Amino acid sequence: MSAPGRPGHEGAAANPPLPFIDLKAQYAALKDPIAQRLQRVLDHGQYIMGPEVAELEAALARRTGARHCITVASGTEALLIALMALGLKPGDEVITSPFTFAATAETIVLLGGVPVFADIEPDTCNLDASLVEAKITARTRAILPVSLYGQCADMDAINAIAARHGLPVIEDAAQSFGATYRGRHSGALSTLGCTSFFPSKPLGCYGDGGAMFTDDDALAQACREIRVHGQSARYTHTRVGVGGRMDTLQCAVVLAKLERFDWELQRRHQIGARYHARLAGSGVGLIAVRPDRDCVWGQYTVFVDGRAAVQAALQAQGIPTAVHYPKPLHHQPAYAALCCPDCCPESERAAARVMSLPMSADLDEAQQDRVVHALLDATARR
Repeated sequence: MSAPGRPGHEGAAANPPLPFIDLKAQYAALKDPIAQRLQRVLDHGQYIMGPEVAELEAALARRTGARHCITVASGTEALLIALMALGLKPGDEVITSPFTFAATAETIVLLGGVPVFADIEPDTCNLDASLVEAKITARTRAILPVSLYGQCADMDAINAIAARHGLPVIEDAAQSFGATYRGRHSGALSTLGCTSFFPSKPLGCYGDGGAMFTDDDALAQACREIRVHGQSARYTHTRVGVGGRMDTLQCAVVLAKLERFDWELQRRHQIGARYHARLAGSGVGLIAVRPDRDCVWGQYTVFVDGRAAVQAALQAQGIPTAVHYPKPLHHQPAYAALCCPDCCPESERAAARVMSLPMSADLDEAQQDRVVHALLDATARR
């Protein structure tokens, strides 16, 4: 596609709709290795806990530097199993961010726990480490920061607070697999790391899937048993568990995608940096990336005023957008009773202004320019 002029004159007919995440282009590049991987599974027929499961776990453990990787059925299941492995009991509190997908809090509530919300940093939208310690009580059982939009929270500061109080830390790394923090990998920064392989994630499968990471041998064993209904051996149920295994076919897809994952991470860094450069000084607010870490842009998200009108203007130009997330959890009906309505003002401000733009490793410069031009036009008209 040749680089278009500034949109808004020819109309959407001259500009076919862009994909928000271009999974088709990614598949086209990986069609043969994916087909080969899937065919091996179809040939050996071990659809549950086949050899690709252990192969993927070994590959992901090497990549992150974690001693153990345990694949699971989804990122949500990873969080649930992590909390179960830590022995979360009814009434136990877990400190986390309200500016996240519901899975972060719902897994706590499903076990009878209580999510305690601490507010976010206004420029990164990650949990503000400086607010965490004041939330700790005698009932606190864990701290659960979210690495939002593909950038890790300040994990060393959070880990230090946790260590002072004898608490474990679970990193919700659903959006940040492949990101680094002070030279270390997301997922391997705390007691337990949990990630997601939902198709839209930086490393995704073709359905649901996820993984957990830990250096703790006992926790790893607990997680492995919990994911197979608490079994330490066949029909020996040592603990209460769930059906939380990742399918062999989905592991095969992720193994194939690992073949170009380093290239995709490089592209995500380049595209994110180019968005930042093109939008700097425009009045569009940018997510800050701290100098001691990088961002894999699970979503490329900006801050805009008058978001609904901006989204409508972009949609008219065939440019999709999304909002991650339009309402913080302490304003959601299921969780509103857990927190005062005005306890996290930065989360509320972010929820009113965030907007995610098209982002994937296969987004080319002409497509990106089209997004940028349309966004600048839309915000200039307001």
